[in-house]
Amino acid sequence: MLVEKYRFSRALRPFSFSVALIVCLTGIMAAYREGFSDPLNAFLILSAGLLLQAGVNLINDFTDLSLLNKIQYAGAHRQIIRNFQMGLACFLLAGCIGLYLVYLSGPFLLVLSVVGFVGALGYTLEPINYKRRGLAVFFVFWLMGVLMVLGAYFIQAKVVTADVFFLSIPVSLFTSLLLLSNEIRDYEDDRDKGIRTLSVRVGYDKAILIYKMIIAAIYLITILLGLTDILPWSYWLLLTLPIVILPCRFLHKKGGARRQLTPETGRGYLIFGLFYCFLLAL
Repeated sequence: MLVEKYRFSRALRPFSFSVALIVCLTGIMAAYREGFSDPLNAFLILSAGLLLQAGVNLINDFTDLSLLNKIQYAGAHRQIIRNFQMGLACFLLAGCIGLYLVYLSGPFLLVLSVVGFVGALGYTLEPINYKRRGLAVFFVFWLMGVLMVLGAYFIQAKVVTADVFFLSIPVSLFTSLLLLSNEIRDYEDDRDKGIRTLSVRVGYDKAILIYKMIIAAIYLITILLGLTDILPWSYWLLLTLPIVILPCRFLHKKGGARRQLTPETGRGYLIFGLFYCFLLAL
């Protein structure tokens, strides 16, 4: 049944929670290594990040309403609307935590929060809908990557440095990689529905090439961070490469045989990210 595709547990996309966990933890651990640590604020940062990620996931299918006959697919319509409402509730809770953190940290965090919130809503909602415009892979690098790392760091340290920006790049690229894996997995479905994601626009073979290039960029930049002493011992992250490239075995499979591509990319993100944050804490 089509309604099964939109059930809450599936719409929540648990594999993607590695994004919020790792990007927030990167900012927290970057601040920790500089001597800034507040356990309560760290907990609130992680909570807000996870709620924001849940909200983005739950509203993701909202534009499908216009593609489904309301009478023929009434059950799917109801489920999509319920998920959308739950997504807005997650945004509301994340916003409440965000306002408290803004009160503690100042207007710079407010600017980051507003940009992030508008960006989250604009993922699939009109008139922005940068997923449909093929810009999602680019925008999540900034909105669900760099800005969240900088925000988490700023809450703890009350400043932002160039080093933190550079440290945010590998995990932000991984955020883009995870979203791209989702586009590649759903390539035929998005193409048939007329959803012009980046993968649909450039074609399947080029999307696979971009996937592999992002992995290469992640490790190249990580090594450069080590060579410039921004992240000492970064070469140890090469140990995670066999796990990170493991999902590549699904790239050339067809249709439903690719369904594990995104969860396995998320698993690789989690392992890489936890190791990355561990090195930051040393």
